[in-house]
Amino acid sequence: MNVALFGITAKQWREEHPDKNGNIRDYATLNQLLVLANMESYNAILIEQGKPQSERLQLLNKLAIRQLEAIQNIGIDTIKKLEGK
Repeated sequence: MNVALFGITAKQWREEHPDKNGNIRDYATLNQLLVLANMESYNAILIEQGKPQSERLQLLNKLAIRQLEAIQNIGIDTIKKLEGK
């Protein structure tokens, strides 16, 4: 999951950030955490379908990119407008 969303493994992140406590997910944005939850559900479906890990990684990465772009395109202004209704 970390590779599909963040582009690095948890171990790589720890090695690059020895000064930080916790793990990569502790420093993720709200949008990344939302996408991660969706990815976990989709991954379960892909496993159920018997997809190999390499194919799942590609599909999950595409999903992450699409969802993060969609969230960014919605924009904060739209969310603020929804909160005001």
